[in-house]
Amino acid sequence: MIKFLRHSEIDKLKWDSCIKTAFNGNLYAWSWYLDIVHPEWNALIENNYERVFPLTGKSKFGLSYLFQPFFAQQLGVFSNSILNPNIIAAFLDAIPPNYRFAEIRLNTHNKLEESAAGLSWHRNHELDLINSYQKLYKNYSANTKRNLKKAAQHELQLAKNVRPEEVIQLFRENRGRTISHWNDLEYNRLKHLTYTGIYRGQASVYGVYSKPNELCAGAIFMRSHGKLVFLFSGANQYAKEIHALSFLIDQVIQAHCPGNLVFDFEGSDQAGLARYYKGFGSKETYYPGIKINRLPFLGRIALRVVKRK
Repeated sequence: MIKFLRHSEIDKLKWDSCIKTAFNGNLYAWSWYLDIVHPEWNALIENNYERVFPLTGKSKFGLSYLFQPFFAQQLGVFSNSILNPNIIAAFLDAIPPNYRFAEIRLNTHNKLEESAAGLSWHRNHELDLINSYQKLYKNYSANTKRNLKKAAQHELQLAKNVRPEEVIQLFRENRGRTISHWNDLEYNRLKHLTYTGIYRGQASVYGVYSKPNELCAGAIFMRSHGKLVFLFSGANQYAKEIHALSFLIDQVIQAHCPGNLVFDFEGSDQAGLARYYKGFGSKETYYPGIKINRLPFLGRIALRVVKRK
């Protein structure tokens, strides 16, 4: 039986026990992670936490809807037993009717029938680090190898335990200038998320220093369920010119192989980024998105207004 629980009713110990043992558990589904990226999340629970589904929703102007929080690429149904399209459909059908609209992303193991209403597919890239670095490097693209050779000419230095604020600031002062829908709330959540991950032994922050000992690129990684997730990065213009981020990724790959880890690039649907990640020999994986629209015509107009705010 699938039941809806409000945030205050969720047993976090049972929830995390399910996520820990779920065959498809991931970083984003831990209760501590959800508490940061979307406080007051609700949930669908089957029986005694055998399967769980976080519901990340908002309510504005009397309209309740579900959306995907920042820094949580894949959510959906997590289970201790094998899933099939009928089970996923049953959870989607159990979403309370007061959520009149949903635009969410499930996880790789949440398969749905291709005919399912509102279904879309999204791309991720993963690199299994089980092989030696020499074998992994052979699968790098010619362009990636060329970029690494260029980076090697600039005497770059990799440092671990860089402060998260420094990486976030690098992003804000560069690419962040083009992203209008991110504000202090999102950046503060990312900082909180990273420091919590560090405290729990799951986060690492790397930085690349140029010859004058200036930080020019950095990245935040989170580790969970056998994956090293490339959660966030920042780089200035100089770093882009000398391929400092490629240097960073390559160094992190070297530091973790061979081993029982998968480097999760966390994307991307953007063709350019997908090509960049694929250049490190990564393989494409796909996960579903689902859109549910229970709104009348006037409600759809109201939703467009809400989403702009």
